[in-house]
Amino acid sequence: MEIIRLTGLLSVMMLTACQGAGQPNVAAVKNSEPTEWRFNFFTPQALPAVVTFVAILDSGGIDYRFNTLDSTKALYGVIGGWDDRSRALNGHWNHVKHPPRHIIFCWDSVIDKRVYETRLTLSDAIVEKMRKPSVSRNAPGNNQYYHNALQIGLAPGGKVAVWLNGVSRGEPNYRVTPSVLKTLSGDKLAFCKGITRFSDGYEYGKMTEDFIKGKTYPYGNW
Repeated sequence: MEIIRLTGLLSVMMLTACQGAGQPNVAAVKNSEPTEWRFNFFTPQALPAVVTFVAILDSGGIDYRFNTLDSTKALYGVIGGWDDRSRALNGHWNHVKHPPRHIIFCWDSVIDKRVYETRLTLSDAIVEKMRKPSVSRNAPGNNQYYHNALQIGLAPGGKVAVWLNGVSRGEPNYRVTPSVLKTLSGDKLAFCKGITRFSDGYEYGKMTEDFIKGKTYPYGNW
């Protein structure tokens, strides 16, 4: 992973909107903010994909490039549609110092046998929600918790969904709508052109073959 204090990622992303880095007043908060924010990728059960590269500009202005990433998990039980409770566990690599604001990621959709490039921007309101402490309904006491991880779901057809993690174990995730969410493929690839883990082609594993047998693509409502 490289960490570069630049803002050049903005021009690469060619986003249509400029977002300010909103800083909510948290002077009265007893607990300090997290020291890092995480981002996790996952897929529905038996519909595999692999994220190969991520570039992030966080809300503190730090530009990150991730060549090494935590694995893209297939979540057992996510079948036919998304839900707000499933989440990928945190790994070792996928974290930044401040809440993410702009993200580009490259991914191989094994189920689609295709490379995708997704660009997303989180609005000021979403970034502020990540910074703002909450009191958990499921945890005892008045401890304060944070939405300190993005959960990013990847589905057939290049479909992408985004949640903030639930603030404590057992609480549902909070689905968000990015202010920019665009996925490219084929000859429209720009940042992700030539980036793949499957240069020799894609093959389905037996679990995927058995799962999709008799089902209709895209195997759910994403």
